Formats: sequence, structure tokens, C-alpha cells
Amino acid sequence: MQALTIIRHEHRNMTRVAQALRGLGDRLGNSPSDLDFRKIEYIIDYFEGFTERYHHPKENNFLFARLLQRAGAARPLVERLMRDHEKAPVHLVRMREALTAADIDDATRRARLSEIIAAFHGMIGAHMHSEESELFELARTHLTEDDWREIDAAFASHIDPLDSTEGEGDIALLRQRIMALLPPLDTARPPAGDAAVGAAPAAMMLEVRDLKTRYGRIEALHGVSIAVAEGQLVALVGANGAGKTTLLRCISGVQPASGGDILLRGQSIAARRSHHRVRAGICQVPEGRQVFGPMSIEDNLRMGAFTRRSAGIEDDLEKVYAMFPILKERRTHPAGTLSGGQQQMLALGRALMGRPRILLLDEPSMGLAPVIVEEIFRTIRALKEDGITILLVEQNARAALSIADHAYVLETGYVTLEGPGKELLANDEVRRAYLGM
Repeated sequence: MQALTIIRHEHRNMTRVAQALRGLGDRLGNSPSDLDFRKIEYIIDYFEGFTERYHHPKENNFLFARLLQRAGAARPLVERLMRDHEKAPVHLVRMREALTAADIDDATRRARLSEIIAAFHGMIGAHMHSEESELFELARTHLTEDDWREIDAAFASHIDPLDSTEGEGDIALLRQRIMALLPPLDTARPPAGDAAVGAAPAAMMLEVRDLKTRYGRIEALHGVSIAVAEGQLVALVGANGAGKTTLLRCISGVQPASGGDILLRGQSIAARRSHHRVRAGICQVPEGRQVFGPMSIEDNLRMGAFTRRSAGIEDDLEKVYAMFPILKERRTHPAGTLSGGQQQMLALGRALMGRPRILLLDEPSMGLAPVIVEEIFRTIRALKEDGITILLVEQNARAALSIADHAYVLETGYVTLEGPGKELLANDEVRRAYLGM
């Protein structure tokens, strides 16, 4: 199923360019420049030269074709997505014609071009959302191993121009033109159709691609892919044994991966040791807190900064004490004398001392009284509001989904559902399996 990971990644790149195109279209109503028109032309070249030449044909000829063979129930969806593929070049032709006719001094013609750009952006966003939210699950369910071998090989045979300088001359030229003329582009999840039109792109902090790991001969993760944008709170929910903690351990480097990749800010960290990942900004609050009981509370906190230079450590220590006054009050006491809730505060403060780019929280509410759980989740919300990126593993699915921007459901080492936290909270399947409703 590597093809699905490739498709999802290409969707994110297409979203990056489509959002930049929409921004240029919006600017046509004010005071555009000749450079804006040239950027629009090069973006049209990108969609014609890559999406229409490589991405859509591979979907039509391999993924869609095989799904039509295997699952009759998928036919209405597949045929609708194939019609979208037929409409896309028509939109691009109309856009190019409107661009040719556009004039800096003619507001009516600029408005016409802006309307076509907005329509294209909405169409491609809705299309990608349908593929990922509906078609992917059908493909996982109905396609055989032989199907996937052929589909994976087809999608592995070309290179997205936004990912590599390699490839054919015209593809390399597309990359050169777009990357030279556009401002730096940040990856983003495909928008959910028109609802996300005009949304600002968010930098992708963490990407896990087709990750696998095993304990001896038993594979625990079977090709898990997730993404966490900068500033997001993403939740992982699922039953005991689903692989949630194992996934966090792989991300932090404690558990070795047997396949796939892990990227932090676009750079692979899969080969880095765990302390290098801490230094890069991945800090984990482990399940069960795991504080150093005989050591003082303050020494526990300072352990969280062991990869850092001394500059700023004292200031950060005071910030943690301001967040959790009880820790300052008892800073000389052994950590083992704290209550369960206070130890959770200490474990969280210790992770914050590492100045995390992304904070991995593993079951922060486990074993705590309800009133303490509420306090812990208030703290998590406050950290998110301060801009800290969070990946949260939590068996209290209701609490986790209610505060999550996006969420994934894991079952026996597979991602079975994903979507905005509040959507999953209302999902009947999730409600039955994890909310007791």
C-alpha cells in the first residue's frame, strides 16, 4: 500500500501549489503585478506537466482500474473521481485562456481569472479529500497483494518535482520555475473542499510514512502513516494493544523501525539515535510518567534539559514552576513522594525543559482522578494555545477528540480512520467502539 502514502504526499504538494494559486487569484482584485501573472502561468504548467501527465493517469490506469475490477460498490465513487480527472484539464485550459486575456488595467478580466482560479481550487480540494476519506479505505479493503505490487510499482516510478531535482528536463524545469518564483511553500493537508478554500497552509512538523516495526517475528505496526502540522494537536486513539505507544516509541527512537520513514520538518530522522531526536526537538512524556523517584523534583526537571547548553535553562525552569507551582514548593523533595497527578505534572515539565518542537504525550490521564484529569487537559489545551505542537495518545477518547485538530484511530497496528477530532467524535463507529455509545 505504499502507493497510498505516495498519493497522500503528492496531494499535499498539490495543495501547497493550489493554495499559492488561490492566494494569487485573491490578489488580482487589488494591485497585481506582471510577476503575479507569470507565477499563475508557471503553476498552470505544474498542474498540466505533473498532475495531468503523471499523477492522474497512474490513478486511472492502476488504482482506479483495479478497484473497479474488485469492488462493484466502489464504481459510483471511482467514476465520479475519474470525471474529476476529465474536468481538471478543462479548468486549466479555461484558466490559461483567461490568463492570456487578462490585463492589469482591466478589473473585469482580472475578476474572471480570479473566479476560475477559485473554482479550480475548490474542485481539486474536494477531489483529494474524497480520495483520502472514501477511496483509500475501499482500496485497503478490496485490493489484493498482487494488485498492490503493481500499483505500488507504478507510483514509485516517477518523482514529484517539488521533492527532487532529479527527473526529466521538463519536470526539473517546473520545479526550478515554481521554487524560484513562489515564496517558500509549506506542506499542508489537502483541504476538505470549499470549506477550506483560502485557508493558510501550515508547515508539516512531523510525518510518519508507511512505518513498520516488529517485536521479534511479530509485526506490531503494519505501514502506519500520520502527519502533524506545526501548532496542531493530533490525537491517536484506539484500544489496548492497537500500537499507539509503539508508534510513539518509534518516533522518539526507543523502538527501532523495520520499514518506512519518519520526517521532522521534512528531514528524515529514521536513522538518528534517540538522544539526537531529543536534541532535534522530539520530547516525550512516557506512559506511567517514569520520574526518577529518589532524585529531587528540580533534578528531574533539569534532566529534561540534558541535551541543551546552559543558556536559558534557568528561565525555562521558572516557567515550569509558574505553570505548576506545587513543583516549586516541593522542588527539593524526592520525586517519588509526589502524588500520581503531581508526578504527571513533573513528567510534563521535564519534557518542556527540552524545548520541544513536538511534544509526545502517552496516556497523560492514566490512573488519575477525574478532577486531576481535567487539570491535565486544561494544561494540554494551554500548551497548544502557546503554539506547541502535540501528538497525544489517550485512551480517554472523548477528552482527546474534543480538543484535537486531527485524529487517527489505530487498530492492531493499522490506521483505520482519520479526520478532524470533532468529526471522529461524532462518528458512529468511533462512538460505539471507544465512547460506549
